Amino acid sequence: MANPVDETVRQPFSAFNFKVVIDVPGLSGEVCAAAFSDCDGLEQSLEIKTIREGGNNTRQIRLPGPATFGTLTLKRGMTANFDLWDWFSSQLEPGNAKLRGNATVSILAADGQTERARFVLDRCIPIKLKAPALSAKDGAVAVEELQLAYENLRFTRPSPI
Repeated sequence: MANPVDETVRQPFSAFNFKVVIDVPGLSGEVCAAAFSDCDGLEQSLEIKTIREGGNNTRQIRLPGPATFGTLTLKRGMTANFDLWDWFSSQLEPGNAKLRGNATVSILAADGQTERARFVLDRCIPIKLKAPALSAKDGAVAVEELQLAYENLRFTRPSPI
């Protein structure tokens, strides 16, 4: 059981310091070597089944059903590294639809090295790759967006120091 004193003394994790690693076996190993500016969609939920007992109108039974998982959305400034485009394009080639990746999203401490928490996504498949919006009016960074469907999400604690 968590110690309530720890909850008030320890700082919550910051959301701006994270690392994403995507590994696709069969496609030159690590696909993603660039930093992402945004990461959203680390979620899982349980479908609840409701059962009513005959003759008992004051109560219902709730049972956990199948788990569902979200869609991970990643955004990064576009560079000369086209690994995400290559992975997505490979899905369109005959026989390559099985090229699924495994991803880890790590929340890092302020030092940028120490891992505070890790999310592991199994059997990821790219479902959307969006080119950056282009406009000559401003000098904004060209940001590409990748959406991944994943079959399982696991949370792992960092090893104690």
